[in-house]
Amino acid sequence: MNPAGAVYDPTDPVGLLLFNVLGMVAEFEADLIRARTREGMAIAKAAGKLRGRKPKLTPSQEKHVVQLHRTGAHTTSDIAELFGVARSDGWPAPSCDPCTRWSEASES
Repeated sequence: MNPAGAVYDPTDPVGLLLFNVLGMVAEFEADLIRARTREGMAIAKAAGKLRGRKPKLTPSQEKHVVQLHRTGAHTTSDIAELFGVARSDGWPAPSCDPCTRWSEASES
């Protein structure tokens, strides 16, 4: 006898049924949460309130970054430090042209 309450053994048929039912309820609740989240995001997107993350640099800052890099006077690390961003923000792999992302901003 267990004075703290009933503890079901998952190896016997009743315990196995209980654990399966609890697992199904938990999975059902998780599915409901996902469905509600998707529905809310769709409504927010339709209302124009779901815009995503704001860019770290303004378009004028992006143009300035491109100008600084093209002059060759500063390294990408120096430029990132000047603008308070990580070197990986907007800079592609080292084998690529370092201004591919930001050069588009300077042309627009």
